[in-house]
Amino acid sequence: MRVKTSVTWRRKRKKILKSAKGYRGALSRRYRLAKQMYYRSGAFAFRGRKEKKRNFRRLWITRINIAARNAGLKYSDLIHGLKLAGVNINRKMLAELAVHDVEAFNAYVEVAKEALSRK
Repeated sequence: MRVKTSVTWRRKRKKILKSAKGYRGALSRRYRLAKQMYYRSGAFAFRGRKEKKRNFRRLWITRINIAARNAGLKYSDLIHGLKLAGVNINRKMLAELAVHDVEAFNAYVEVAKEALSRK
């Protein structure tokens, strides 16, 4: 007996066209073009999730560097001093302190300075 694939074929097409709903022009209406853009947008989204992590880390490092220089220390010296002191704080939290709680950030800077002077 021959198996007819119209139901699965239609379901697959509807899924692609539904996900391509916001695309411009023929990319949202023609199946072949919509399918190409659907896969391409998935690749962009995957890459974008990786880039987002890089961009946020760069932003945190910039904020920490500015605050550290205002306190009289370079970014690399601050991170090195905190490592020597055994302080385990990530860059995200350090950047939050640099922006919202300057006194606490300056306390970390002092800890780093002490560790660097002991070295």
